[in-house]
Amino acid sequence: MTITIPALSIRPIPAAELDAVRASGHDVSGRPVETLLDAVGEPLRCCLRNARAGERCILLGYEPPIPGLASPYREVGPVIAHAEDCGAPEIWDSYPPDWQGRPQVLRAYDSRGWIHPASTTHDGSDPAAALARVLAEPGVVQVHSRNVVYGCFMFAATQTDH
Repeated sequence: MTITIPALSIRPIPAAELDAVRASGHDVSGRPVETLLDAVGEPLRCCLRNARAGERCILLGYEPPIPGLASPYREVGPVIAHAEDCGAPEIWDSYPPDWQGRPQVLRAYDSRGWIHPASTTHDGSDPAAALARVLAEPGVVQVHSRNVVYGCFMFAATQTDH
């Protein structure tokens, strides 16, 4: 079931950034990407769904964008994407269907790129509403959805008027 989230933009890793990694074979830290031949069920940050049997994927270090150019909260972490461009949309207006029911950390950021106290977790039962609540908090300009256990970046979300 797809839940539409009015006035929100959910963004996977931009295709242009992944194309550059695929072309160079190196991630943001200059490390070689790893090819995964059996990543079934792993969350793909290019198309915001789980990997399926037979799909070739890559594991790479990624620095998710946050507001503020000199924020001390910038970081690099592991993500998985298709090994080739999958043609996924650059902006979503609904919560990814494959990730319904998946508990997540919602890490909120302010305009400086500092972590905002509205950061929270959700249990996966109504992720769209949880995301909308965090984005509605005063001072929040961006939210990263992240895995609960590993902390890996899943996607970035903003209000469409930001």
